[in-house]
Amino acid sequence: MISVEEARERILGDLHPTPAEIVALADAWGRVTAAPVIARLTQPPVDVSAMDGYALRAIDGALGAVLNLIGSAPAGHPFQSKVGPGEIVRLFTGSVVPTGADAILLQEDATAAGTEVRLNEAVTAGRHIRRAGQDFAAGDTVVPAARRLTARDIGLAAAANHPWLTVHRRPRVAVLATGDEIAMPGEPIPPGGIVSSNSHALAALVRAAGGEPVVLPVAADTREAVAAVADAMHGMDMLVTTGGASVGEHDLIIESLKSRGLELDFWQIAMRPGKPLLFGKLGPVPVLGLPGNPVSALVCAILFLLPAMSRLCGLPAAPPPTVRAVAGTDLRANDHRADHLRATIAVDPVGRIVATPFPVQDSAMLRRLALADALILRAPNAPALPQGSGVTVIRLDSLGL
Repeated sequence: MISVEEARERILGDLHPTPAEIVALADAWGRVTAAPVIARLTQPPVDVSAMDGYALRAIDGALGAVLNLIGSAPAGHPFQSKVGPGEIVRLFTGSVVPTGADAILLQEDATAAGTEVRLNEAVTAGRHIRRAGQDFAAGDTVVPAARRLTARDIGLAAAANHPWLTVHRRPRVAVLATGDEIAMPGEPIPPGGIVSSNSHALAALVRAAGGEPVVLPVAADTREAVAAVADAMHGMDMLVTTGGASVGEHDLIIESLKSRGLELDFWQIAMRPGKPLLFGKLGPVPVLGLPGNPVSALVCAILFLLPAMSRLCGLPAAPPPTVRAVAGTDLRANDHRADHLRATIAVDPVGRIVATPFPVQDSAMLRRLALADALILRAPNAPALPQGSGVTVIRLDSLGL
């Protein structure tokens, strides 16, 4: 058995970002940039007013001065003449600052009467003026490559005059559950059978990570049924299976897919839950085989599938982020496998994060995982720890799951 870290490194080393495609700006949210977004204009293009008020020369802006109002320049309608000595022009937020003016008088600091404006506050040169290029200049990189686009990025790309963006294609991930005992939700459940949760949970995880899941029909426990999955892999960027990778006589994933060309990289990880995990290649398609137990499948998906999705999407791939916490109860010594304890999180009176594992950690108890806030990471052969000791945790809320 290999370690969690080695398994993740070997998986990521065999994956590459999907090709680039061009999409409309309106469809780009959540996508990953395949090229930097370069500003096509300068913002603002000229000096503009940051406030409603008046444009004037600072030299004329003494307290109590009375200036001659020579015109108005609403946003989008620049004043066509020059502001000269003793003159003032009505402006609004976003209005172009007229030639000759170098200061803005706020409208609440002015008293207007006909064509005269009295200054109730002295002005300062440059104040309340947004200079040309204050936000960005033409040629600036406003959004880097390899960034998942947020609503803020979309707004910035729009301001930089980009109606289309170059992004990585969403990875297409086939999800396959195996087993005669498996029924999809709402279907008749065979005697001794169970309802499949893995396919839907993994599809949701793939979608949340920026991919396009393709949920395949449940494969029966026959070599022919599992091997036939190879025929559905055209256009897929990854195959994720659940079940069928253990050591029972009905665990057929490895042998069945080997008959269709599977090149197995590794099988079995020194971890709990999730020991029977495999990785290989079916032609050009990476294959990640997860355990059948629902908790094991999802814990392995967090540790391996999420980083794999990042790599496929064009993002830097890394282990899930961790934070330090204190144990909310005593922890037993660990054996030779890395453990991942489902836990709740609270904050104690002094502001420490307290992670308390559920007393029962059975890998079939999906409800416990759904209620968990974190996974407490226990290294192989870690010693027993008393309550209050420092521990490392993966916060599940930080993963968007």
